[in-house]
Amino acid sequence: MNGYTNQGGGPSSASADLQQAKKVTMVVYALQAASFILGVTLIAAVIINYIKKEDVQGTWLASHFRWQIRTFWFFLLWGAIGVITVLAGVGFIILGIATVWLIYRVVKGWLRLSEGKEMY
Repeated sequence: MNGYTNQGGGPSSASADLQQAKKVTMVVYALQAASFILGVTLIAAVIINYIKKEDVQGTWLASHFRWQIRTFWFFLLWGAIGVITVLAGVGFIILGIATVWLIYRVVKGWLRLSEGKEMY
């Protein structure tokens, strides 16, 4: 069972656990956003996702974790393709599009989290 459901601690305990999980999710979005200044924080964010993933299973926050993890891996993929194709002349365009896409994913996820909504 995950650490963010009611396990005999009463409704307030489950609510406090869910609030803590929401804070962790927000920290991951903050780390993803900080990666534009300190690139290594994107890696720290995905590590937190994988460490805490089991804790949010079965909650609405699991969709945010899935969104964040996919954001990392797809950005890594497109970033690698962009770097490989820089000499062909299209790499900078791919890197630019990947960066805009990363910004979109972080902003969209963070907004939906602040509204208490699941990601799709």
